[in-house]
Amino acid sequence: MRARTCVVILGAVLCTGIAVHPGSAASAAQPPAVRTLAISYRAHDGLPRRAYLILPAWYGPRDDPPIPLVISPHGRGVGARTNVRRWLDLPALGPFAVINPEGQGRALTLFSWGDPGEIRDLARMPGMIQRAVPWLRIDPRRVYAVGGSMGGQETLLLVARFPHLLAGAAAFDAPTNMAARYRAFDTLRFGDGLQRLARREIGGTPATDPEGYQIRSPLDWARKIAFSGVPLQIWWSSRDTTVTDQTRESGLLYRDIMRLNPFAPVTQFVGSWAHTTEMKSHGYLPFALSRFGLLPPRAAPPANRDREHHPSEKVLV
Repeated sequence: MRARTCVVILGAVLCTGIAVHPGSAASAAQPPAVRTLAISYRAHDGLPRRAYLILPAWYGPRDDPPIPLVISPHGRGVGARTNVRRWLDLPALGPFAVINPEGQGRALTLFSWGDPGEIRDLARMPGMIQRAVPWLRIDPRRVYAVGGSMGGQETLLLVARFPHLLAGAAAFDAPTNMAARYRAFDTLRFGDGLQRLARREIGGTPATDPEGYQIRSPLDWARKIAFSGVPLQIWWSSRDTTVTDQTRESGLLYRDIMRLNPFAPVTQFVGSWAHTTEMKSHGYLPFALSRFGLLPPRAAPPANRDREHHPSEKVLV
């Protein structure tokens, strides 16, 4: 069962939840490491949406010091609450806060696919949180973006369009070419339905609305990303069966960035994991966060524990 408390602060609904497992005295007695607040906000088109803010359980309306904030957009079709579960108690180990917005595209919520309005909403998150939770002190010099799959795509677009906002970003298994993704949907289960959703959200096909697909494709923002100055991690798998042919998606984006700016602070991590399984609290996410100083130093992935890597160097994990 789940005990849940909700309050209203400055028009925002804030809820905290603590999981309790029946029959487990230890679970009932042990205090939670983190708490989650549900905050209502208005998306770019005026629709009401929620964002879920994860905080260390001890952080509250006292004179606590400013803490870093991670903006974490969710993946395609999975929702913000699912994204919350990826973090578990990591924010308490930092400490840092994580905001998980429901998001809103041009027409769809769970399939925003890098809509420009959605990217603007992501950039609004620090200010929105401060208005809704005035006792929370965010360190404006330590705002990060971390996302997987479609969330990784939107993380990359946030780097391209709002580099001044971010102290670092990590994109896990991100699609980077929406026109290629539209064509690749043919090879996926329910691919016809995904193509229908893409036409509805973007406004047509790659042939009828090429600009609509380009503006949502990080590859078309490669120059902006290359010269953004934002430390960036690009994670991708050679065996990804969801964002297929990642060599021409995230891998190609990395190569383009390094061709445009060999000194860009960008690292790629290449492995053979299933789609976005590395972006979990028990996966490589803690290591990725430790590279930004959000967690204490962690050992590098097993194949690379003996040496530090230059930002332009390919890292196999």
